[in-house]
Amino acid sequence: MGAALSLAQALGINALIAAELLPEIEAVMVRKLNEQMKGRRNG
Repeated sequence: MGAALSLAQALGINALIAAELLPEIEAVMVRKLNEQMKGRRNG
Protein backbone atom coordinates (compact mmCIF):
# COMPACT_ATOMS: atom_id res chain seq x y z
CA MET A 1 0.00 0.00 0.00
CA GLY A 2 2.86 2.34 0.80
CA ALA A 3 4.37 1.94 -2.65
CA ALA A 4 1.01 2.54 -4.31
CA LEU A 5 0.46 5.70 -2.29
CA SER A 6 3.96 6.91 -3.12
CA LEU A 7 3.26 6.32 -6.81
CA ALA A 8 -0.03 8.19 -6.52
CA GLN A 9 1.75 11.10 -4.87
CA ALA A 10 4.38 11.14 -7.62
CA LEU A 11 1.60 11.26 -10.20
CA GLY A 12 -0.13 14.10 -8.38
CA ILE A 13 -3.10 12.02 -7.23
CA ASN A 14 -4.66 12.80 -3.87
CA ALA A 15 -3.70 10.09 -1.35
CA LEU A 16 -7.25 9.78 -0.01
CA ILE A 17 -8.63 9.19 -3.49
CA ALA A 18 -5.88 6.67 -4.24
CA ALA A 19 -6.56 4.80 -0.99
CA GLU A 20 -10.26 4.69 -1.84
CA LEU A 21 -9.64 3.30 -5.34
CA LEU A 22 -6.81 0.86 -4.56
CA PRO A 23 -8.96 -2.15 -3.59
CA GLU A 24 -10.89 -1.97 -6.86
CA ILE A 25 -7.74 -1.48 -8.92
CA GLU A 26 -6.10 -4.40 -7.13
CA ALA A 27 -9.08 -6.67 -7.84
CA VAL A 28 -8.88 -5.91 -11.56
CA MET A 29 -5.12 -6.50 -11.58
CA VAL A 30 -5.53 -9.88 -9.87
CA ARG A 31 -8.25 -10.98 -12.31
CA LYS A 32 -6.15 -9.99 -15.32
CA LEU A 33 -3.04 -11.67 -13.93
CA ASN A 34 -5.02 -14.86 -13.29
CA GLU A 35 -6.36 -14.77 -16.86
CA GLN A 36 -2.83 -14.42 -18.23
CA MET A 37 -1.51 -17.25 -16.09
CA LYS A 38 -4.41 -19.50 -17.08
CA GLY A 39 -3.78 -18.72 -20.76
CA ARG A 40 -0.13 -19.70 -20.44
CA ARG A 41 -1.00 -23.02 -18.81
CA ASN A 42 -3.53 -23.83 -21.52
CA GLY A 43 -1.25 -22.29 -24.17
